Amino acid sequence: MYRISKSFMISAAHQLNHLPEQHPCTRIHGHDYQITIFLESETLQKPVGFVKDYRELDAFKNWLNALFDHQFLNKRLPYGLNPSAENIAKFIFDSWKGKLPLWGVEVKETPKTSALY
Repeated sequence: MYRISKSFMISAAHQLNHLPEQHPCTRIHGHDYQITIFLESETLQKPVGFVKDYRELDAFKNWLNALFDHQFLNKRLPYGLNPSAENIAKFIFDSWKGKLPLWGVEVKETPKTSALY
């Protein structure tokens, strides 16, 4: 199995619900998110030998920027989803499965924290 990844950066704000009142994440705050998509394939595109040409991911980048960059994520996720890194990763995966050969989406809020779906 061949696997590749590409990372994208966005800046956005959110406010997490359903936490104790004194939890700092209940206040509106922002992150410089790193979104990484992981693609896989059992075969490579011939004759070049790619899983996917990275330049073919521009549609994903444009979608990500239009939907999330410099936005309040509480208003951008459907169905009132709490904008946790976990929910964002799953939303992105579900939105792009079938359009890309995805095996995972990672959302990093900080250099030390991430969620992988």
